[in-house]
Amino acid sequence: MAGPPETARRSPIDMTPFEAVSLFFDRAADHIGLADEMREVLRGSYRELRVQVPVRMDDGRLEVFTGYRVQHNAARGPYKGGIRYHPDADLDEVRALAALMTWKTAVVDIPFGGAKGGVQCDARSMSDAEKQRLTRRFTQMIAYLLGTNRDIPAPDVNTDARTMAWMMDAYSTRYGYTPAIVTGKPVELGGSYGREAATGRGVVLCLAEAGRSLDIDLQGATVAVQGFGNVGSWFARLVGELGCRVVAVSDVAGGIYAESGLDVDAVVSHVAESGSVVGAAGSESITNEELLELDVDVLVPAALDRVITDANADRIRARVVAEAANHPVSPAGDEILEGNGKTVIPDILANAGGVTVSYFEWAQNIQQFRWEEERVNAELSKTMSRAWQQVYARATGDGIPLRLAAFALAVEKVDQADRLRGYV
Repeated sequence: MAGPPETARRSPIDMTPFEAVSLFFDRAADHIGLADEMREVLRGSYRELRVQVPVRMDDGRLEVFTGYRVQHNAARGPYKGGIRYHPDADLDEVRALAALMTWKTAVVDIPFGGAKGGVQCDARSMSDAEKQRLTRRFTQMIAYLLGTNRDIPAPDVNTDARTMAWMMDAYSTRYGYTPAIVTGKPVELGGSYGREAATGRGVVLCLAEAGRSLDIDLQGATVAVQGFGNVGSWFARLVGELGCRVVAVSDVAGGIYAESGLDVDAVVSHVAESGSVVGAAGSESITNEELLELDVDVLVPAALDRVITDANADRIRARVVAEAANHPVSPAGDEILEGNGKTVIPDILANAGGVTVSYFEWAQNIQQFRWEEERVNAELSKTMSRAWQQVYARATGDGIPLRLAAFALAVEKVDQADRLRGYV
C-alpha cells in the first residue's frame, strides 16, 4: 500500500480545497485497501478545461472572465455537476467539487459520474443581461464537452433555473432542442417538479434517518442554519415537519436568532422584500461565526466550504452537524468534531438530494414523460433512506465515522465500475 500523499503531511491550514478532498479520499482508499494503480486514476481528473469568457458589459466595456469545466470520473455514467459563478471558483476549487460529485453520485447509487464547472466572477454585482451573456458565451466555449449522455450541468452557487434555461437554449441553438442537456431547469422547459426543494429536502430526510438510527429525539430539537440560499431556506422550511425548531439562520450579510424559534415563512418573505435575513421581525442580530457556535441540537452549514476548521471546531456545541453545503468542514475540523463526539452527516450523503432529483429530471427528459411531484418526493425519500442505511451500516460495522464510511462505499463502487469496464 502506498504511503501517505504529500497532502497528508501538510498543515491543514495550508490545504487547498482539492488537497482536503483528496485527503478524505486517501483515508478511504487506505481503509478499503485500494490498489496503488487505482489511487492515481481515482484521485485525479479525467479532463480539465480552462476557457476564456469575454463578455460585453452594460456600460460597453469588454470584460474577460475565466471559466472551467472539470470532468473527474465517468465510470458509472455521464459526468454530472453544477455550474457556479463566484470569485473563488478557480481550478482547484472546481477540481475538488468535481471529485466530490463522483463520490456523491456513487453514495446514492445513481448512474452518473462527477464533474463541476465555474466562472470566476462577482455575479452579485452583474445585471441579469450581463449574466445571460456570460452564460451563453461560457456554454458556447464548453459545448463540445457536453451531451445528454456525456456531461450534464446543473445549478450551483449564484446560478439557478433561469441560468439553466439560458444554457439549454445556447446549447440547443447549435445542436437542436435538447432539454436533457441540463437539469434544474424551469418546469415550463422540462424541469422536474420538486427539483428546487430537493437538496434541502434531502438534508431533512437524512436528518430524520439519523434521528431514528442514533436514537435522537428530533421533536422540539433546536436547529441553526448557516446560509439561507436555495438549500438553506428550503431545509429551514421543511425541517419543521420533523418537529424541529429553527432558532437561527444567516446569509452573507449576517444572521438572526430567536430562542423561541423563527417564523421561517416570515423570514422567507422578509428576504424577498429586503434581500437579507437581517432585520426580520422578532429576531436579534448575530454574526455567522456566532451562529456556528450556538448551543443547538443540530447545526446545518449550508453556505460555502470550510466554515468549520481547527480554528473553531472545538467551540461547536451542536450534537449533529448536517453538511448541506459542499465541504463545509475541513479535515482538521472534522477530526476535532469526531474527537468531541459530534455526529457529522457528510456532504456527499446529506446534500445528495439535489443530484438525485436531477437524475429524475434527466430520466424524465429522455423518456419525454413528466412525473408528478408526489412521485418525485417519494422516490427521493427511498433513495436517501437507502443511502443512509448503507452508510450507517458500514460505519457501525467497521467502527468508523460516517464520512469515512460514505467515502469508502463510494470509492469501492467507482473502483469496481472502472474494473468492470476494463480500465485496468
